[in-house]
Amino acid sequence: MVSWINRNRVRVGLAVVAPFAVAATLAPVRARIETVDVALLLVVVVVAVAALGSRLAGYLAALSAGAWFNYFFIAPYEQFLIADRSGVQGFVLLMIVGGAVTELAVWGRRQQDVASREAGYLAGIHAAAASGATGGGSRQELIRQVASDLVEALHLQTARYQSGVAGLGDPARLQRDGQIMWKDVRWDVDHDGLPTDTDIELLVEHGGRLHGRYLLRAAPHTAVSLSERRVALTLADQVGAALG
Repeated sequence: MVSWINRNRVRVGLAVVAPFAVAATLAPVRARIETVDVALLLVVVVVAVAALGSRLAGYLAALSAGAWFNYFFIAPYEQFLIADRSGVQGFVLLMIVGGAVTELAVWGRRQQDVASREAGYLAGIHAAAASGATGGGSRQELIRQVASDLVEALHLQTARYQSGVAGLGDPARLQRDGQIMWKDVRWDVDHDGLPTDTDIELLVEHGGRLHGRYLLRAAPHTAVSLSERRVALTLADQVGAALG
């Protein structure tokens, strides 16, 4: 938590300082450069800040860029005052563009994070499949590794394996289609997140034979996508194949 707070402070600091530093550096030569070039350079600064993954920092950078562009490059200079309509239009346009590129940069960073997580999940699936196919490592090691992979894939508190049982304790169940059923009612994962008042049962089967189950305990307010739930099912299938 402390590390996240420190990183966020750095992002916010850059959002405020970086546009000022660029604008102040260029101000002495404003008579020799086009204001549109300055505006584009400030947009680049906003993109760089937003690419760090913080929407707040991106919008602060856009606001800072607009303010210092106005201060240094719109007459009357070195005043937070816009005297004509073209100056207002330039300031507003810079803010709009800054906000738009912030949204694009944050979206791109999130997509990159999703791709990175999915690559990790695939690596876990491949490792489990290789272990089951070659017999490398013990079955208990595979069961423990998949439990760890399930915790990461579904953002769980815990995942524990029980051999040879299913349905005991009336838990919710992660179905083959990725939906969760509890007490004969489909749980709305997209709206409510994973259920936290009960364990979630993930069966480990192979060739129609039950080998056991993973009992999953979700953290409060845990939202997981359908693709993440399907990853969990695939991991359980690999354990089933290894045990079979």
